[in-house]
Amino acid sequence: MTSSQIIDSVLDQVDSGLEQSLERLFALLRIKSISTDPAYAEECRKAADWIATELKALGFDAAARPTPGHPVVVAHGPEQVGPHVLFYAHYDVQPVDPLNLWHTDPFEPQIVEKDGRKIIVARGASDDKGQMLTFIEACRAWKAATGSLPIRISLMLEGEEESGGKNLPPFMRDNAEELQADIALVCDTDMWDRQTPSITTMLRGLVADEVEIIAADKDLHSGMFGNAARNPNQLLAEIIASLRAPDGSVTLPGFYDDVAEISPELKAQWAGLGFDEKTFLGAVDLSVPAGEQGRTVLEQLWARPTCEINGMSGGYIGDGFKTVIPARASAKISFRLVSGQDPQKIRAAFRAHVEKMLPADVSVKFTPHGGSPAITVPADGEFLRRALSGLTDEWGKQAVITGSGGSIPVVGDFKSILGLDTLLIGFAHVDDQIHSPNEKYDLESFHRGIRSWVRVLGALAQ
Repeated sequence: MTSSQIIDSVLDQVDSGLEQSLERLFALLRIKSISTDPAYAEECRKAADWIATELKALGFDAAARPTPGHPVVVAHGPEQVGPHVLFYAHYDVQPVDPLNLWHTDPFEPQIVEKDGRKIIVARGASDDKGQMLTFIEACRAWKAATGSLPIRISLMLEGEEESGGKNLPPFMRDNAEELQADIALVCDTDMWDRQTPSITTMLRGLVADEVEIIAADKDLHSGMFGNAARNPNQLLAEIIASLRAPDGSVTLPGFYDDVAEISPELKAQWAGLGFDEKTFLGAVDLSVPAGEQGRTVLEQLWARPTCEINGMSGGYIGDGFKTVIPARASAKISFRLVSGQDPQKIRAAFRAHVEKMLPADVSVKFTPHGGSPAITVPADGEFLRRALSGLTDEWGKQAVITGSGGSIPVVGDFKSILGLDTLLIGFAHVDDQIHSPNEKYDLESFHRGIRSWVRVLGALAQ
């Protein structure tokens, strides 16, 4: 058979086996694998064992490996031909609270109608059990239709993504040689819209710092000490105000030194996505973009670094009024970084900026809250090109390259620990209500997600 005929036979297997695929998804969704609550530790173990058993039945060398927390499922296919991919997803889920807002039992999956579409409603349906099963079921279809997988496939499936994932990086370091591959694949993201598949190739990094300004040794009466005593609230406000220029840019010295412009080709593609800036901001009752002037909102979100004030406190903030000059004032400040920026360099620049503005009798305390670099996959990479081709073939619409304003720590770990680039390919939608009551996953997302992975794996084998 030709490669096209082989793909068609595997897709036929997906379609004819969809009911059984749904039964397996529902069985996994019924397992209450809430990782953050110790009461559900056995359920997390049960989910890991369930996945390992399914993978073993497909011919994988699979096991639920112990960690100080919940198990990591590692599996390796027997095939030794073609490129080697490492697929990542997570089997743990968020708590279901508030339970009274669910329309159905969160761990008894249902297929219901919504806006003319069939949707799967359950905790974990979208994040991330449904997404994970699209890949596993695609492997199942390849095995059933052809007797083998088209390329070398390994899987690493985590049980603590929703509770910080602190045990995964050391697990990866301890097993780095075993986990080597040519490219990592992650299924935990959205499509661009309901009919346009996408691959996320840009994730912003993050630097988070808490700053505390300390002046007098106690809170002071503003009538007795006003003017004479330094007010930390005012000083902190001045420092915060100085972080941004009137044009929306960040003022830290050297902040943009390592920031590259996106290519004209990528800028043109983003311009053609039909993104409506007014609708995007209007949905949260805003209307004027606040980032760097002269940049589109998508550029601001995906390709430009930012500085945000996430929280401020100081003095009396209770009901009524208290005329006090506080002894201390603090703020939580984060920087979203883009490719090329060094988190430690940005943290040092921020702290130096603060210290430069302090009067002689005022001190400062900094508390770090994490830092990670941005990730960018080369836009001309061969694996990216093939994956885009497979997605386009399935959806009949050109797959697009997108960025993300957020950060996914495991992608940074793939790069720093294993040296792997990552393709983020997902079939979720922005209205899936992940982490919220009535989480859902479109039936089409599940079905065509399986078909998409069949085509992507076939494209990677070409």
